Amino acid sequence: MTSVQVDKENTSEEGYERGLGSRQIQMIAIGGAIGTGLFLGAGKGISKAGPSLILAYAIAGLVIFFIMRALGELLMYRPVSGSFSEYAREFIGPFAGFVTGWTYWLFWVVTGITEVTAAAAYMTYWFDIPQWVSALIFTVILYGANLISVKLFGELEFWFSMVKVTAIIGMILICAGILTIGFSDAGDTASVTHLWSDGGFFPHGVGESLMTLQMVMFAFLAVELVGVTAGESKDPKTVLPKAINTVPWRIAVFYVGALIMILSVVPWTHFQPGVSPFVAAFEKMGLAAGAGIVNFVVLTAALSSCNSGMYSTGRMLRDLALNNQGPKLFTRLTSNGLPLVGTTFSAALMMVGVWINYQWPGKAFDYVVSFATISGMWAWIMILVSQIRYRAKADRGELPRSEFRAPGAPYTSWFALAFIGMVIVLMGIDKDARISLYCAPLWALILGVAYLVLKSRNPEAAAFKKRG
Repeated sequence: MTSVQVDKENTSEEGYERGLGSRQIQMIAIGGAIGTGLFLGAGKGISKAGPSLILAYAIAGLVIFFIMRALGELLMYRPVSGSFSEYAREFIGPFAGFVTGWTYWLFWVVTGITEVTAAAAYMTYWFDIPQWVSALIFTVILYGANLISVKLFGELEFWFSMVKVTAIIGMILICAGILTIGFSDAGDTASVTHLWSDGGFFPHGVGESLMTLQMVMFAFLAVELVGVTAGESKDPKTVLPKAINTVPWRIAVFYVGALIMILSVVPWTHFQPGVSPFVAAFEKMGLAAGAGIVNFVVLTAALSSCNSGMYSTGRMLRDLALNNQGPKLFTRLTSNGLPLVGTTFSAALMMVGVWINYQWPGKAFDYVVSFATISGMWAWIMILVSQIRYRAKADRGELPRSEFRAPGAPYTSWFALAFIGMVIVLMGIDKDARISLYCAPLWALILGVAYLVLKSRNPEAAAFKKRG
């Protein structure tokens, strides 16, 4: 299926080039957990829940760790590029793999459309150019980078993530300096007592704080992307566990730590929906350059997300094709082990989406975008169910035990599933988030009909063939 034969030592069993090193995988894992949900979306969460948003991020972060350790156990059992789609196919059934693969593909196409559109909007902060021009340029550049080598993709993600990490650490250090030394305009009023003195830790009640969990979980979407890199990691059985084990301290520092510092320097009552908490904090400190800095950071976050979309969609389409659940032309690889056709097809759809968003930026597009939340959580559900079933088989001796067993499983996996179920219920209660659930039945119907048609034409689509 590859266009050329490559050195097997540097090639995975699926034909991909193992070009992602430890440094790049670590940053992909870090970058997946830090995005515009923190830099921009946290403002709405703070205004709704006050300081209790810190607790929401901490609890959700623990659940994300359970999900990632479940994924890690599966990856060490069988590190394949199809990742959770492949595991769903093996442990739940071919239809589950079909739904997961196509849903995750659509998730990244939609996310890519929204993020490249957002990146174009951020460019207008500095330059007076049409948004569609910036969107076109960014899409072409990222598409080209993804067709040069997987190492270049990893390098872009490394530097995109480095910008985000540097920004957060810089903010934490500045806030720590204000709290201890008292410099800047916020020095006289900064105090950790802001976490409980301005209406209490739960200023609007526990119920309102619970409603922010859906926003919090949305901020963590894409953390599972590290699993898709399994087929292209130089040493997956060493690199991936290290990356996954950094999840707790990443969330503790970049989410919990950053919010504790910001809300200690600036009272939560000063934050508003739609305004970045980082920008608001910079303004309170009297740092005029803050808005420009944050705009640059969210620009890199958006480009990072679009870059990840380009990468993952091509791999997901190829995984589906290898399992007879997608067009065979998606199986083709370039001479350096890249899924050319799948990546090109996805990039083309992203460009169409950008044009649609430009022409009709109203409610119809919002319905499509909102689907990203529920489709991302579907991937997490499949990871957890697959891990529960794998662990049961491994404990019975039917399959080899993973070298990286999830602690506390299967109880932690069941807890994570229950937590996701609660978040979905909360989405149904919230009229603003309920829209996310409207698209799911329609998408499920489309996939169900497509699978029946595919199965009737090619019975192999309903058969599982183990790879890797």
